[in-house]
Amino acid sequence: STFDVAVVGAGIVGLASARELVRRHPSLAFAVLEKEKELAHHQSGHNSGVIHSGIYYKPGSLKAKLCVQGAALCYEYCDQKGIPYKQCGKLIVAVEQDEIPRLKTLYERGLQNNVRGLKLIGAKEIKAKEPFCRGLMALDSPYTGIVNYKQVAQSYAEDFQEAGGTILTNFEVTNMEMAKESSSESEDGKYVEFLCVLVWFFFPQGEEIYCRHIVTCAGLYSDRLAEISGCSPEPRIVPFRGDYLVLKPEKCYMVKGNIYPVPNPQFPFLGFHFTPRMDGSVWLGPNAVLAFKREGYKLFDFSTGDFLDAVTYSGLWKLVLTNLSYGLSEMYRACFLSAQVKQLQKFIPEVTINDVLRGPSGVRAQALDSDGNLVDDFVFDGGSGDIGSRILHVRNAPSPAATSSLAIAKMIADEVKRRFDL
Repeated sequence: STFDVAVVGAGIVGLASARELVRRHPSLAFAVLEKEKELAHHQSGHNSGVIHSGIYYKPGSLKAKLCVQGAALCYEYCDQKGIPYKQCGKLIVAVEQDEIPRLKTLYERGLQNNVRGLKLIGAKEIKAKEPFCRGLMALDSPYTGIVNYKQVAQSYAEDFQEAGGTILTNFEVTNMEMAKESSSESEDGKYVEFLCVLVWFFFPQGEEIYCRHIVTCAGLYSDRLAEISGCSPEPRIVPFRGDYLVLKPEKCYMVKGNIYPVPNPQFPFLGFHFTPRMDGSVWLGPNAVLAFKREGYKLFDFSTGDFLDAVTYSGLWKLVLTNLSYGLSEMYRACFLSAQVKQLQKFIPEVTINDVLRGPSGVRAQALDSDGNLVDDFVFDGGSGDIGSRILHVRNAPSPAATSSLAIAKMIADEVKRRFDL
C-alpha cells in the first residue's frame, strides 16, 4: 500500500501516463487508482473512436503539437500490438458558399500543423470518395482513422502491469492528507513524509494508500480533486452530454469514411458528423446539451450535487447568455429526431428519419473559466504547501486527448520528473 507515485484515473490519459512513467522509472513503485470496477469506463469508452490528424487546432498550441505527434504514435502502437484500426480518411465538407473561406483557412492551419496528405477537392472528387455526399468543396484528410480506444486503453493497462505497476479499481479518492510513515530503508531511523490517499466508500472506515506524489487524470472530476488537494478551483468542469444517432445496418453503405462539417469557430467541437466504427456501424452526431449529472449518459440522469454545482457557477451563465440561441437550437435538436436528420441531409440528402435510430451518448468534461470562456487547450496545474507541491493535476485534457494520449503521457512524464525530481 506504499507507492512512489499514484495516478488517479484509469482513463486513456491516466493509463498512458502511468505506462510512460513506469517505463522511465522501473525501480520505482507506481499505482493507478480507479473508482470504477473497470478501466476506461467514461470519456475514454464513450467517444467516437476517431484518430484525429490535427487540422483544427491553433498552430503552436499544445493541442496541435500533441495531436500530430499522438496520431503517429497511436498508429505505430497499434501496429506493434496488433490492435485493429482503419485509416479511412476524413472529408470536411463545405455545403454553402460562405463556408469555403473557413475551409481554406482550415487547410492553411493544417499545413502549419504539419498534417500529412491534406488537399482541397471539388464536388466531383467528393463524389468519387463519398458517392452519397454532396458538397461544394472539401478538405481531404487521408490519414484520419478510427480505432476502439477502450481496447487501446486496456493495452496500456497491460503494459503498465507487466512493467510492475499496480492497478486498484473500486478505489474512489475522496481525501488527501499528509501522514508520516517509518521508512524501512532509512539507516538513521528518521521519518519520511508520505501523502496519504483515502477512499471512503459508504462507511466511515476507508481504505488508504501511502504515496510520495500524485498525478491526477480525473476527467469529469478533475476540478473536484484539485479542490480536495487545496489547489485552485479554476477552471471548473461543466458536463455536456452528446447524443449520437446510428444508421440502420442496411444503410451503412452510404458512408465510407468520416464526413465532417466546416466547424463553427466559436464552438469547434460541435457539428453533426458521420463516423464509421470498427464494428461496421456508423454513428451520426453528436449534439451538445448540458448534462444534469457528470456521468449522466441518459436523458433523465440527474444528480442534485452536479446540477447545483453547474447552475450556480457564474461562468456557465455567462456562456449561456452569450450563446442563448445556439444553446436553444441544440436543445431543440436533442428533443426532435427530425431536426437532427435535417442537419445530416445537408451532406447526404438520401438519409431519412426511417434510416436512423437513437444511439449511445457520451459526456464531455468541458473546462470553463469564470468569465464564461471555454478552455480550449490542455491545462496542467499543481499547488503549494505540503500536499499541493506533491501533486500534478491534469486539469483539462479535451478532444483529441485519446488520439494524443501517448504524446500527452511523454509530456506528463517530463513534468513529473521536473516537479518531483524522480
